[in-house]
Amino acid sequence: MTPAEFKRRRRQLMRMMGPDSIAILPSAPVATRNRDVEYPYRPDSDFYYLTGFPEPEAVAVLIPGRKQAEYVLFCRERDKKKEMWDGARAGQAGACDVYGADDSFPIGDLGDILPRMLEQRERVFYAMGCNADLDRQLGEWVNHLRNESRSGLHGPLEFVALDHYLHDMRLYKSRSEIKAMRTAARISAKAHRRAMQVCRPGMMEYQLEAEITHECARHGARSQAYPAIVGGGGNACVLHYIDNDNELRDGDMVLIDAGCEYDYYASDITRTFPVNGIFSGPQRELYELVLAAQEAAIKKLKPGNHWDDPHQAAVKVITKGLVELGILKGSVPKLIRDKAYNKYYVHRTGHWLGMDVHDVGDYKIDGEWRLLEPGMVMTVEPGLYIPKGTRGVPAKWRNMGIRIEDDLLVTKDGHDVLTKDAPKTVAEIEAVMGG
Repeated sequence: MTPAEFKRRRRQLMRMMGPDSIAILPSAPVATRNRDVEYPYRPDSDFYYLTGFPEPEAVAVLIPGRKQAEYVLFCRERDKKKEMWDGARAGQAGACDVYGADDSFPIGDLGDILPRMLEQRERVFYAMGCNADLDRQLGEWVNHLRNESRSGLHGPLEFVALDHYLHDMRLYKSRSEIKAMRTAARISAKAHRRAMQVCRPGMMEYQLEAEITHECARHGARSQAYPAIVGGGGNACVLHYIDNDNELRDGDMVLIDAGCEYDYYASDITRTFPVNGIFSGPQRELYELVLAAQEAAIKKLKPGNHWDDPHQAAVKVITKGLVELGILKGSVPKLIRDKAYNKYYVHRTGHWLGMDVHDVGDYKIDGEWRLLEPGMVMTVEPGLYIPKGTRGVPAKWRNMGIRIEDDLLVTKDGHDVLTKDAPKTVAEIEAVMGG
């Protein structure tokens, strides 16, 4: 993203906030892994969306119409000794010159300066519950100002949920965001193709995970958007399986749900394929049912349809297919009303995608499913899960978990499958694995 992109976002938010308001956004705290070892730092998505500032210990303040400075960034000071250990800091000069702040102060001065900024502001836009320390401090500052009302300092009269405004902004992706997401999707598709090419019976699940992370890193995406799921056999029936420590056996399938993060934007792909490279008859039957459900769901992705339309399309295909296979018995409409498919299809068909893998944005507005609009990005991921001990299902279909997931952009004419480079049909997968 360019500095102009972040500036545009800040201006858009400040227009929505209106005069006599102030927005306060802290970045994420540093997280300790164990003892004195920290996790690799990633800023809070809302904070980064507006600032592009990658350092910890920072607070962004937006004050529409303020003559001195509308965008103020509190951040760490330059420190040669600490920078020798942990790398360069932007400092106050860098916050302005590189990251576009109108003014910047040391983070240690937050308690002295921010309360004065709150004076005479009627509304505070803030996301409560994200930073307990700042929640407490902000409450103390506001109460102090209100207690000083006799001296003419009334303090803010209203707190407004900042995330309500900001998350609706984030739901609609700009050209720059779409470009980053296309890159993340292409890299992740390469990684899934690589996993198919090297997979052999006797490998360990973590070895395929290593192929995924290696392929992503060598193309510039060093971080995964979430812990990779590599589940062979029955492990694929555990939706959030991340142990990835079992052997991949001949005759089983393996489900890989993995996607990289590129320039702070996520991809999210799931592919399921036979460990030995050839689908058996029963595997093919279930796989092609899930694929048909995904294709039906994808057709529903277009402006004017609502969020639930793809899910209902997938449910109809899966329920009808399970009846044809003899796994479910009864009329399809009644089975759908009774949600009989829930025994084998236990999740919804997708979610928003963006800076977070389960990205922000309301799915319903005033109790009604949200209409799809150009610029929205979502996943489509139907699945079937039949654990080993499932009763009433022939043994040939047990111990299988199948999910097929792609990332899609809603366009003015329909949709664009961002992850189309990842092999998906039976013929494509067998050709890649056979090659």
